[in-house]
Amino acid sequence: MSLDAAQTPDPQIAAIMERQRAAFDSGLTRDLAWRRAQLAALERMMVENEAEIASALKADLGKPFAEACTAEIDLVSSEAALARKQVARWSRPQRTSTPLAIQPGKSFIESAPYGVTLIIGAWNYPFQLVLAPLVGAIAAGNCAVIKPSEMAVQSSALLKRLVERYLDPRAFAVVEGDAAVSKALLDQQFDLIFYTGGERVGRIVMAAAARHLTPVVLELGGQNPCIVDETADLTVAARRIVWGRFLNAGQICVAPDHVYVAASVEARLLDELKHAVTTMFGPDPRQSPDYGRIINARHAARLQSLLADGRAVTGGQADVDGCYVAPTILTDVAADAPVMAEEIFGPILPVLPYQTLDDPLAAINARAPALALYAFTRNKTTADRIIASTRSGSATVNDAVIFMANPNLPFGGVGASGMGAYHGRYSFEAFSHRRAVLKRGFALDASIRYPPFTKGKLALFRRMA
Repeated sequence: MSLDAAQTPDPQIAAIMERQRAAFDSGLTRDLAWRRAQLAALERMMVENEAEIASALKADLGKPFAEACTAEIDLVSSEAALARKQVARWSRPQRTSTPLAIQPGKSFIESAPYGVTLIIGAWNYPFQLVLAPLVGAIAAGNCAVIKPSEMAVQSSALLKRLVERYLDPRAFAVVEGDAAVSKALLDQQFDLIFYTGGERVGRIVMAAAARHLTPVVLELGGQNPCIVDETADLTVAARRIVWGRFLNAGQICVAPDHVYVAASVEARLLDELKHAVTTMFGPDPRQSPDYGRIINARHAARLQSLLADGRAVTGGQADVDGCYVAPTILTDVAADAPVMAEEIFGPILPVLPYQTLDDPLAAINARAPALALYAFTRNKTTADRIIASTRSGSATVNDAVIFMANPNLPFGGVGASGMGAYHGRYSFEAFSHRRAVLKRGFALDASIRYPPFTKGKLALFRRMA
């Protein structure tokens, strides 16, 4: 069901909610065989429509085919395959101990689905950021309304067609539309809301959820710091930093946003960074089939304004109308410059020298906790100190972004960078309520727990408890 500005979305959304509520209440989504079938269908959806998905991503973001495959198609299909294989084990009630005072009895922790959930995605990874959470929603036994970003027009339209073709329409629906549609969705009483996007809208989502006491998972962002010390392999560090920063033309929430480098190796690192950019994208990245574009001219203009915050040692070019911003390394950047104050979300990388490790640690801790933190060093003590001295959603030593490829690691933020986590089993847990279950019989109904209490009876009961 597609919604446009000429329609009042509320009745249509209400109809979807009613249909999904009925499906959930019927027990449909709790059936293990049904969940496996839906996960298998999602996996097929990504594999069978690879070319069409890649084409939509190219149209919306100029996304290179290799990135479309690895970061969208393969990631979602592998998440669905993992969940399909493991959902029975994940769903099994966990036995736990039972205190003497309430023996005989058996205690369990059950993973129970929330019910009807809402998944709101972002435009930078328009398939991954709604379908990876959807894997968790399906595996846990929920229904889901999916709201893709209207900024990725082709991807949103394709996503709607594919979900309607492959998944059970009683339990899943894609609702397209602008901010008014998002508001209409947030006015509904969902059982869980999963939002990926910026901090400002994240606050709006959380406030709307609070009206219904609806739990939320928020995947937000912020400035992700990177530290390179004097012991690091600068060639490898530069290559990995450039790869992580300029993926998707920098429009990725876990990209390193700025680099603090030991002053003694700053010049060498800058040379290596420039060399890595040229090696990966050629002398003119605009001609590279492996370099993407900015989502729209408005964002390109915002990024162009940030180029003035430092001196470009490579890159620095922008074509706003063509939604192109070159991969850019900036130096001579003030610590309070706009490029250091906001999430860049584009292909610009400030590099700042430091004298002692205390300096970047102090700067990092003066900010809100990052979604991701990166450290490049051969010194284990230094790596351990950086991790122990900072707060972030994740921390990676001697690489960038690649931790996202491990489904055994939770992905999520802390503080202003988000709350809750997903990927792999953590997606299942994000969409599950940990329900306490105690099963007892009628035997041994000891009178010690019931009034009236004597001093001795109370003392014995307290010891047993």
